[in-house]
Amino acid sequence: MSRSYLFTSESVSEGHPDKVCDRISDMVVDTYLSKDPSSRVACETLTTTNKVVLAGEVRGPSVSKDQIISQVRDCIKDIGYEQDGFHWKNCEVDSFLHEQSADIAMGVDSGDNKDEGAGDQGIMFGYACIDTESLMPAPIHYSHQILLKMADARKNKGISELEPDSKSQVTMLYENGKPSKVTSLVISTQHKPNLSPSEIKEIVKPYVYESIPNNLLEDLKDEEFYVNPTGNFVIGGPDGDSGLTGRKIIVDTYGGAAPHGGGAFSGKDPSKVDRSAAYAARYLAKNIVAAKLADQCVIQLSYAIGVSKPLSIYINTNGTNKIDEAKIEKLIPDLFDLSPRGIREHLKLSNPIYVPTSAYGHFGREPLTTGHFSWEKTDLVDKLKSAI
Repeated sequence: MSRSYLFTSESVSEGHPDKVCDRISDMVVDTYLSKDPSSRVACETLTTTNKVVLAGEVRGPSVSKDQIISQVRDCIKDIGYEQDGFHWKNCEVDSFLHEQSADIAMGVDSGDNKDEGAGDQGIMFGYACIDTESLMPAPIHYSHQILLKMADARKNKGISELEPDSKSQVTMLYENGKPSKVTSLVISTQHKPNLSPSEIKEIVKPYVYESIPNNLLEDLKDEEFYVNPTGNFVIGGPDGDSGLTGRKIIVDTYGGAAPHGGGAFSGKDPSKVDRSAAYAARYLAKNIVAAKLADQCVIQLSYAIGVSKPLSIYINTNGTNKIDEAKIEKLIPDLFDLSPRGIREHLKLSNPIYVPTSAYGHFGREPLTTGHFSWEKTDLVDKLKSAI
């Protein structure tokens, strides 16, 4: 904790080709959950030049292919794609969604323990730290914030020079385990033709200074602030590169500051512990840090398909704990039912709340009264403190 080091994280915007796919896949999840909260969905999306392909398994209410295709177009329109190479109205959309495997359904619905089983095996991680008020690592938090403000400027404030596809990358110096300053910054953003990188830099610079505290930017040299370093970024989105659901899992989580279990989130209903247990692990880690039991906390959970209870619970506070880690581990099962059903009910995950998670991170967001980002609440803090 005493040494100094540089750490970098990146974010990508809702117009990045992979994020377009995440958005569409989560739209399918929300569509089914809005009709039946017990729906099962595992949807993958592929995008390329004026082409969208959906595939996967569903179980639940009847949703017509035409409705899905219409809503795909709505997603693309909302993101902002009206380009020759990718246009919400003109792109070809194919849907190959089909019924969920009966073998998977049997394991999920009724495991040997007569309770709802996990939708798959796997390991999931949650993390929290005191870098920022959202208890997220600073580099990924600020990377997200820059792109969120750029998207708002593009969609709501008339900044017509910017197009939907963009990326940000923040490198920070940590001293004594705490972020002390930004040492380099990279922003690549799709733009209208005939604009130079220096012109784009002047457009995006205000959003950087709105996103990152000024004291962290005081020593940032202009030559370490890179904007469109290739020189031109007019062709972008699915026209510039193909996209796939679930290809930005580190952007979705902690920017590499904590482990990732391997499973993507988007396109999956909450019976899939890849998603729901990762949310639960973040919820627990955030509450542990918010309760000041540790300055940072990694939690790992593991599951087997068809089995309701987690096979293991592991906590690592990297030496920042104020009480014994083993004691914290023992508290968790008493405070939170970590079965798939328990997670879903505690965090109210059966609601259609997933489209907003598809870009700018699943964690560190503001919990809303509509039920979105319920795993960001810190309502276990008092129970944790009283149990110590």
